[in-house]
Amino acid sequence: MELHQLQMLRELGELGSVKAVAETMSVTPSAVSQQISLLQRQVDTPLTRKDGRNLVLTEAGQVLADAGAEVINAMATAKAAIGAYQHDRHGTVSLSGFHSAGQALFGPLVRHLAGLRNTLDLDDAGASGGVPGVRLSDEDVAQHDFPALTARYDLVLAHRMDHSPAWPENKIRVIPLAHEPLDIALAVGHPLAAKDALSADDVVQYPWVASRSGYSPADVLSAIGAVASRPVNVVHRINDYSTVAALVSTGDVIGLLPRYTSSPALNPGVTLRPLTGISTRRRIDLLVRPENLKRTSVMLVSQALQHVMADMVHD
Repeated sequence: MELHQLQMLRELGELGSVKAVAETMSVTPSAVSQQISLLQRQVDTPLTRKDGRNLVLTEAGQVLADAGAEVINAMATAKAAIGAYQHDRHGTVSLSGFHSAGQALFGPLVRHLAGLRNTLDLDDAGASGGVPGVRLSDEDVAQHDFPALTARYDLVLAHRMDHSPAWPENKIRVIPLAHEPLDIALAVGHPLAAKDALSADDVVQYPWVASRSGYSPADVLSAIGAVASRPVNVVHRINDYSTVAALVSTGDVIGLLPRYTSSPALNPGVTLRPLTGISTRRRIDLLVRPENLKRTSVMLVSQALQHVMADMVHD
């Protein structure tokens, strides 16, 4: 059943003729008759009957028309509500981020939104709109689990390696933020720190701290082992980049850290070097359900994140 069919049936019950319904709904009488006939085919009970020159509803038709009226009213209420919701710049936007993204982006995002808020003329805020709030969470999941988080959050910061499967764009929208390399993390006094760039053969001979399986650094280590034709000696399995940096700074192990978003985790005892001959880039994207992009507040936070990330990449 289509909403416009139920509306025609409802109007027929109120107005008593196909011609009157057509005039009210600005369509032709033949269009009304066609849609009522299509609706009739979907039910086993007659919906209309002739009463002289008029076409009136049967009892079953009236029941369906009344039910249709409730649906139409609910849809009108929903449209009114979503209209206000979509244009609400003051709404709160829920945002999840994997750990390194949260460490790097959440603070600058909050400061950026506060800066926008401070630039508004408070006297005109009611007319020109405001700045949304954010509700932040960290969700450190395997790459294939990020899309499901859009059921719980308005925006989801996600990452995937270049060679990994693409996001399911038939279900979600993807807003690219950065294309970030993973670099070799070394203690500043490590022998490899004297080199400007490193190869798989350079790094495979040292003990490692790496992420758990299913996360970006673990994927790169698998490629290093394949290129160097020998297994990588992983001593520690740790996902938190601050802990990785702390262990690397001791000089006992080397690791992988993202070039841009690891900056809050770094300490003076750690330096980064690019890895050559292997693709180490990961894509940092915002995942969002299509309907959420209709909300002004969500779009404003999305734009703020793009601005914050652009500043971080270009620093």
